[in-house]
Amino acid sequence: MYNKILVSAVTACWAISGLYKLRYFLHMMQLESYQNDKYISWMNKSKNKVFTKRSKIFLIISVVLTSTYLIVNSSIKNSMYVYLLIFWTLGVLLTLDYKKYDTKKPLVFTQRAKRLYILSSCSLFVDMFITMFLVKIITKDMLLYYPIVLAVLSIMYYFNAYYLLIGNYIAKPIEKKVNLKYYKMAYKKARSIDDLTTVGITGSYGKTSTKFITAQILEEKYNTLKTPESYNTPMGISKIINNTLNKDYKVFVVELGAQRVGEIKEVAELTNPKIGVITSIGKCHLQTFKSIDNIMRTKYELIEQLPNDGVAIFNYDNEYVKKLADKTFKEKIIYGIDNIEDVDIFATDIKVNKNGSTFTLCDKERGTIECSTKLLGKHNILNILAGAAVGKAVGLSLFEISSGIEKVEPVEHRLQLINPGTGVLVIDDAFNSNPDGAKAALEVLDKFDEGRKIIVTPGMIELGDKETEENEKFGENIAKVCDCVILVGKKRTTPIYNGLINQNFNMDNVIVVNSLKEVNAKIQMIVKPKDVVLFENDLPDNYNE
Repeated sequence: MYNKILVSAVTACWAISGLYKLRYFLHMMQLESYQNDKYISWMNKSKNKVFTKRSKIFLIISVVLTSTYLIVNSSIKNSMYVYLLIFWTLGVLLTLDYKKYDTKKPLVFTQRAKRLYILSSCSLFVDMFITMFLVKIITKDMLLYYPIVLAVLSIMYYFNAYYLLIGNYIAKPIEKKVNLKYYKMAYKKARSIDDLTTVGITGSYGKTSTKFITAQILEEKYNTLKTPESYNTPMGISKIINNTLNKDYKVFVVELGAQRVGEIKEVAELTNPKIGVITSIGKCHLQTFKSIDNIMRTKYELIEQLPNDGVAIFNYDNEYVKKLADKTFKEKIIYGIDNIEDVDIFATDIKVNKNGSTFTLCDKERGTIECSTKLLGKHNILNILAGAAVGKAVGLSLFEISSGIEKVEPVEHRLQLINPGTGVLVIDDAFNSNPDGAKAALEVLDKFDEGRKIIVTPGMIELGDKETEENEKFGENIAKVCDCVILVGKKRTTPIYNGLINQNFNMDNVIVVNSLKEVNAKIQMIVKPKDVVLFENDLPDNYNE
């Protein structure tokens, strides 16, 4: 009876520990958008997290002790039995990391996450019961030979992360059915509201900022709904349409995201846009797109989905977007700063400073108007021009557009200027992760002429084969602007470090840390009044070293 109780306790301990680990891997799967290929890629890059050192040691000792138990005589077995179970229980508990890890984007137990967690847990427990059943059938005495079960459970525990893959494979047809249901509801609703104008915005970068800017401008005349934050997937957009969109809204501004060819077409078919905006095309998500041509083709899916009387809006300053604009024969509005003779809407007399920007908005058909904005950086002027072009397309006057521009607030984590009242200014550009955006952030930082310029960055991700090259260039550009550099993550920031060396940067002013916690401690030690600190990109939890 005593042994039965002990075996039950050990099994319960294993089950609870397994569920605890599964929760962490569920978080990583969620951060990888529930895509098995991306999750596998994360596992390959994060083997120290998937297979921790403590787990390896525990597995090896567990297998060795079980093997020893099987070959010794009965009297020694009896002596070993209890100690083996106690060791195994303590071993499992010691492998767990009980420290509450800081998360930038915490696990959200959505209905999908709950379904996946249940299916993954069931897969784990099915394997456990199969193991126990087989040991009982083969040995006829499962209690005596329970250490065999423990050895197998140790292996299952070690490979715990794979049960999320199994659960996700099982869940795939379920999720497809659920998604299709809500997609069809949203598809029908988006077409049922009379006089609704939907504006679709896509691009490699700048689309979220452009969405917020455009919605603010359009609010001058129309009741406008925009998708929140970075909602840009079919399910995220479907949720907003089904739960929030109604006949009171006259304009719906929606951000369309994609990581693979065909995905813009899917969200464009869902939202039924009458106006389409392409903000930019660049080296972003090259890991999944593989080439710039694929990115161009995917972004252009938005324009192809516009109705015959739709309006296409293009950023003519971007070389790739320019090519798409030139081949488009639908009604189009072209905006830019660099080639004003070739565009419909442009800006002149741009003055950018640490408090924002002023410029003259020019519409070749309607004249000019003076504008001011709180947004930092020349690239944000381009985003504003995109919003102005949409305003023109839906009938706003120049005065209404200018009034809307003045009311635009900085988008959180996108070149957001923060003054904490300590004499040190902070520029929060943590959302960024692309070469053009990083370059623009450095241009903004360079405008500050008082104090030292300090950058904190872990580098850029999802650039495919170009990642090392682009991060090295980033390091070279940092060297031309910054006085002090804090790199987060030694391995990942090696290319930036090399770029700094290439420009003969004073490496005594380079600090390498392992986490943002360490960053805060270092900054407090080195900053002085009038310094400016740029936080450029903040890697999600699944990319941390």
